[in-house]
Amino acid sequence: MNRFDRITAILIQLQSKRLVKAQDLAKRFEVSLRTIYRDIRTLEEAGVPIFGEAGSGYSIMDGFRLPPVMFTKEEATAFVAAEIIMENIRDKVIRKNFESSMFKIKSVLKNSEKNLVEELEEQIEVRQNKFKPTEVDNALDILFKAITEKKAVEITYRAFAKEKDTQRLIEPIGVYHENEQWYTIGFCHLRNDYRHFRIDRMQAIHLTKTERAADRLSMKEYEKRQVAKKQSLEHMEKIVIKVDKPVALYLQERKHHFGFVSEVDYDDYVEMTFLSFYPENGFARWYLMFADHAEIVEPISLKKRLKHLIGVISKKI
Repeated sequence: MNRFDRITAILIQLQSKRLVKAQDLAKRFEVSLRTIYRDIRTLEEAGVPIFGEAGSGYSIMDGFRLPPVMFTKEEATAFVAAEIIMENIRDKVIRKNFESSMFKIKSVLKNSEKNLVEELEEQIEVRQNKFKPTEVDNALDILFKAITEKKAVEITYRAFAKEKDTQRLIEPIGVYHENEQWYTIGFCHLRNDYRHFRIDRMQAIHLTKTERAADRLSMKEYEKRQVAKKQSLEHMEKIVIKVDKPVALYLQERKHHFGFVSEVDYDDYVEMTFLSFYPENGFARWYLMFADHAEIVEPISLKKRLKHLIGVISKKI
């Protein structure tokens, strides 16, 4: 990237965030801090009102905006991909807001990029899942508001394999997407602890006036705590299994959900090592999916558990 493009990109980043650290800019553009400092001075000399906060970063005076720069062909096509992804978002409010944003973005494209985007949109389609979710239409939107406004939400929730709904007051601290589902992490007043909630299991959700407690963990702090728990080996059990090589390929994605640690390749099989809190429940049932192509090396308790499960299954066949 030449200096002009880099300075332009720095200006765009400054306009897109409240505060930008020099270290982050240096890392993004793969240049030294001294180079970033020179680029910032160049912008200041050009009349851009930049304020530097010692030890914090740079910010632009509120209200200052330059006309939008032209988008490249690659950036324009990226908008199409973003729209396709958003069509899979079930939250109607967020989809509507994103659609409005995209009209504004497309309005500043050059005619050649507009034509490119329109042609590409006609060649891509989203095939909806036949499964009809029960989640409310604006759950994500309300959760985003609760997180930014530091408020609690009241939800009507039906947990997995439960026939009755429960009323929960939770203080959301974050939202994440995993295995084609949206989840929120929040402090649950009913359980008096942090819990994960699958959003499609929410039957209703309402934003409340209850303030989120000041001492609640941030999402990053919560994740660090969970990692620390997993790293505590005293309550975890070692599992070693041998899996036929052709089958082992199909376990690469799911194995990390069951405490995968390492694996060693041999001629005909792969030896996998896991650390699990619940070897005789979750892991055992997952193992049954490929048990005819695998062998348990240890522990013996897992072998006994599987024999029991197979015996129960055989009686019902």
